[in-house]
Amino acid sequence: MSTPTIPDKGEQRTPDAAAPEKTPADAGWNDGPGPLQRLAGNPRALLVLFSLLVVVVSAAVTGSGAWPRGWTVDIETPLNDLDNWLVDNRETAPIFLYFLLHISNFAETSVDAITGLLESMGWLGVTLVGTLIAWAAGGADLSRRALRTGGTALGVFIVCGVLEMWEATMETLALMTAAVFASALLGALLGLAAGLSDRCERLLRPVFDTMQVMPAFAYLLPLLLMFGIGVPSALIATVIYAAPPMARLTSLGLRSADPAALEASTSLGSTPWQRLRTARVPLARRQMMLGLNQAIMMCLSMVVLASLIGSEGLGDEIYQALGSLDIGTALTAGTAVVLIAVLLDRTTSAAGERLDAVATAGTTRLMKQVRAGVWGLVLVLFGVFAAIGSAISESEWPEAWTVDITRQLDSGVGWFTDHLGSGVPVLGGTVTWAQGFTEYMLNPLRSGLLATPWWALALLVAVIGWVVGTWRAALTGLVCLGLVGVMGLWEVSMDTLSQVIGGLLLTVVVGFAFGILAARVERVDRLLRPVLDTMQTMPQFVYLIPVIALVGLSRSAGIIAAVIYAAPAVIRITAQGLRYVDPAAMEASLSLGATGKQQLLQVQLPLARKSLLVGVNQGVVLVLSMVVIAGLIGGGALGYDVVQGLSKGNLSQGLPAGIAIVCLGIMLDRLTQPASARRRDQ
Repeated sequence: MSTPTIPDKGEQRTPDAAAPEKTPADAGWNDGPGPLQRLAGNPRALLVLFSLLVVVVSAAVTGSGAWPRGWTVDIETPLNDLDNWLVDNRETAPIFLYFLLHISNFAETSVDAITGLLESMGWLGVTLVGTLIAWAAGGADLSRRALRTGGTALGVFIVCGVLEMWEATMETLALMTAAVFASALLGALLGLAAGLSDRCERLLRPVFDTMQVMPAFAYLLPLLLMFGIGVPSALIATVIYAAPPMARLTSLGLRSADPAALEASTSLGSTPWQRLRTARVPLARRQMMLGLNQAIMMCLSMVVLASLIGSEGLGDEIYQALGSLDIGTALTAGTAVVLIAVLLDRTTSAAGERLDAVATAGTTRLMKQVRAGVWGLVLVLFGVFAAIGSAISESEWPEAWTVDITRQLDSGVGWFTDHLGSGVPVLGGTVTWAQGFTEYMLNPLRSGLLATPWWALALLVAVIGWVVGTWRAALTGLVCLGLVGVMGLWEVSMDTLSQVIGGLLLTVVVGFAFGILAARVERVDRLLRPVLDTMQTMPQFVYLIPVIALVGLSRSAGIIAAVIYAAPAVIRITAQGLRYVDPAAMEASLSLGATGKQQLLQVQLPLARKSLLVGVNQGVVLVLSMVVIAGLIGGGALGYDVVQGLSKGNLSQGLPAGIAIVCLGIMLDRLTQPASARRRDQ
């Protein structure tokens, strides 16, 4: 495509009445070489096309892509031996007695203490103090923000009690409280180190990059190995999983502090410690609050998922209900989880908005005193209810104020499946669509990958890694693919990879379509914003529940759940990338008479290519994470092995499958992550 030019302001033109009016095509929008000519002039594209041709031809000729049996390593036997050794020596080995046992005991004692405190406060104390904390976080005044936050907290506690989920909610909040405190502290310390030291930042960056592409369950496997099934493994895994976003945003806030403010602080003779306490940290407060918000959401997601290794609470209610196909109970517990997520997200967001408002406009002395008094009242009520709360109200929500809606939900799901699952004229139904997706998308993808020789797939991975990233990305992809084969998990990994590719294609289509609409139509953006906010606060487990009600247990159910889980991130990244395209380029296209379609296809999408690739990269990571959890609802493949290994404590089954999934995640991340610079090692 030839680049449109804008006439110089000083250039004068004489209008010609006989000259026809120029169209966008005449202006140069459709000029330039055709697709084949552009392809011939792009050696990287030709290389990718050649690799794809090799894959297709080799799959058609050989029809089998099995990994060579002689290149596999028996890892089941040593893992079984290790598992047996751990069982026999867990109570006698020095590393357990003098190190890991103390960590385990501290974690369990902390959660038990918080649980006991919530029980001693009673339902009335927890509801009253929780509502006051939310109101105080929103500003402790009569503003709309404070009243909305306090009202949300009150409504959440009441609904959780009415739905007979009070005890499970308190168990989840106890584990959440301990995990959030520990992850925020650890993340803040790591963020300070990375924000103040270039060496620490270089050391921690690859660690955080790797942790971000690892599915959530991957954190459970090594902790299960060290601490066994129970609360300690769940708590420690949650802390490790949730600390990186707090650390990264803290580091970002410290490094992006206003240089003028830091220079002024230095000129006044402040020491490095004083400069950190009075300038750097206050200037980074907004990013730190955002990091805390992200840490809280990730803690909730992991706490729910940790029910696979013995943690109690709402996650265990969902897990048990899914195992017995009790959709009514699963939906009830899932509703409570969503409400807790909304409460925590709204409370931390309101606190961040209030801090920003105070930093921008300041606050009166009277308002400071009022807020201090409200927080003092919270502490007093907290102490009073902790001391005599059990005498004022019962620990659990009154049974007379509860409503059992599980039967109605089961009946509604049954009616939906019977009437809308299949047999709908013209449309077919949700179950019919899921079966069609499995038959015409998932099965051909799986058959194609299993028929492709391993060396052809390795060639394609290496070429895409080099073209998109660097030779390091290509080498990383090859190593990850080789590890999968060496562990003897090639076929089951190809099954998982086919599900990820199918889910990614749907996610990209849905994400790009709605992202384009949100970027170009303001009304669509306003309608989507609250929906996306809610979807991004929901833990992964919750997405499985409505999907089972829609299509039942199947591989396609996991794909649909993955699409619903990953689409919000792709939509937002796409919309943001298109919305912030260079205004000068948009004005130039308008001045040349480009239509809306031409603007989108020839200006916005090409200029937003980097953002679109980031959206695809995030879609890959999120889809893979969800496809694994979909092993609970018929997804099979590596996800099933991991879920079974975690729930039964079978190390030889769960750990190799978990390592294979991490390898797939790292490989796909590198293949979809564009290089920041095009300088390549020759």
